Amino acid sequence: MTATPDAWKITSVTDVVEARAALDRVVTAAAVPPLERARFLTALTARLRGCLDGDGDWELVPSVRQAADGSAGRLDVTLRPVATTRPDVADEPDLTCPLPEPADIPDKDVPLPPALLHADDNTAAVLSLFDEQERLLRLHREELHQTNQGVLALHTDLEAASRVQRELLEAERAARAEAERARRLLTFLTDASAAITASLNPAAILRSLADLLVPEYAEHLDVWLFDEEEEQNGEGRPQRVRQHAAAAVTAARTGRPQHAAAHPGELPGVDDLPPSVLFPDRVLLAIPLAARRLLGVLTLTAPGPRFDPDTSVMLVELARRVGVALDNARRYEQYRDTAEALQRAQLTQLPTPSGLLLAARYLPATRGLNIGGDWYDAFLQPDGSLLAVIGDVTGHGLHAAVVMGQLRTALRAYAVENDSPGQILTRLHRMLSHLQPELYATAMIARFRPGEPEVVWSSAGHPPAVVRGADGSVRVLETRPGVMLGIPMPFEHTDHRVDLPAGSSLVLYTDGLVERRARGIDAGIERLGQALGALSTPELEQNPEAAADALLKPLLHDSERDDDICLLLCHTVPPGEG
Repeated sequence: MTATPDAWKITSVTDVVEARAALDRVVTAAAVPPLERARFLTALTARLRGCLDGDGDWELVPSVRQAADGSAGRLDVTLRPVATTRPDVADEPDLTCPLPEPADIPDKDVPLPPALLHADDNTAAVLSLFDEQERLLRLHREELHQTNQGVLALHTDLEAASRVQRELLEAERAARAEAERARRLLTFLTDASAAITASLNPAAILRSLADLLVPEYAEHLDVWLFDEEEEQNGEGRPQRVRQHAAAAVTAARTGRPQHAAAHPGELPGVDDLPPSVLFPDRVLLAIPLAARRLLGVLTLTAPGPRFDPDTSVMLVELARRVGVALDNARRYEQYRDTAEALQRAQLTQLPTPSGLLLAARYLPATRGLNIGGDWYDAFLQPDGSLLAVIGDVTGHGLHAAVVMGQLRTALRAYAVENDSPGQILTRLHRMLSHLQPELYATAMIARFRPGEPEVVWSSAGHPPAVVRGADGSVRVLETRPGVMLGIPMPFEHTDHRVDLPAGSSLVLYTDGLVERRARGIDAGIERLGQALGALSTPELEQNPEAAADALLKPLLHDSERDDDICLLLCHTVPPGEG
């Protein structure tokens, strides 16, 4: 429902104040919130002032629109000039204010002092509300500030965490790259070590070293070996004096690696020197080659502007291993030369008996230490017969050469008593079993008697001899041999006979001539028989030495030998010749 509106004339300031005070009582009675009440009254005052500032008289028409249930409503205010007709209730008012509770339009005439005091109450309520809002606003600002601080701290923490994560990722990548580089250097060092220790030839070791290091780890490589200069000086030959970089000379004098460049290398375990006078534009790394003693100096030129620290550590270690390999090669050469010299010193100068032509060959092994076990011998006995001997001591080196010399001496001593080949081998078997229980030997002895067309022979585990008849036919003495000399068991070696008339040949040899790892020994014996069958009687009788070479040639098609070789060629001729 709508209360019937009464028009209030607005012609003076007093009318304005009274109208405002009356409507203030309405909104106050209706429990309008202070802020909404203040907004309504402020807007009303502004409109009323506008009326006073305008022309003519105005009137204010207040009305209350109640809700259907009577619990709430709305205060409408219409302003119009006095001459205007009564407004239609359906027209839109100039001002409205929701009323939470029912209220009536009071009389406009109210005392002004209480109205003014009430206006201060409204102001106080609004100010109180503003204070509360300001307090809440400060609280919210503080909360917002704290929140902002927390967000900033969170952003800082997140940025720090992100930075740490980036640093960790970079460190992980660097560590992985470093580990991969270390793995590659270690793999190279392992492979290079295997390559340089695969040979006992100093020249081959140095060639392998150059192939390994140039050009990835060094642009240029120079090796200064002291023994080579000493050997050249010992020969007394005039020679050009070789100059060495100061870094190499210092490394030779101090035994420490030296780095020479315009900038310090700061390499682990390496001393820094000024640039080389001989090579001022090069970055040099001079590393001693040492084992039991200082052997020389390896000088490397950097492949780039400087040597990497990790690479330098690998190069120093590789140089140490090269020094050991060179020392082993030198010791091997000395050992091998000594064994070969001892071996050759004990080989027999062949006799020249009537009715028999002899030729012999000894070839040392070219690989490894397989020298010192093979021997041949031929000597006359008191009764005028000749013993041809071939033998092979197990093992190699100086010890085998010494044992071979003992067997050779003992065999000659036993032969003085005119024992048969089988008896001699039996006595040698007993001697070796007693003196050298850990060494064994094979041997074959053939006895030639002047004027007799047959040969007595005996074998102690030795490869079978090959016979060429006077008619050119070839056969192998395949009679089962006796046991090897020195085998820990008693054994009596027996004698065998083979016809060997004038014009016939008997070839004794060691297994190094016929045995190959890939083919075995039978194929080699067959090739030896073919080579012997290819020789004619005139070739054998006119030049036994050339015939011996002809027997070796088809069996030694390569220059490398894993074992030493002995061959003894015996060719019979009519008595009185030879």
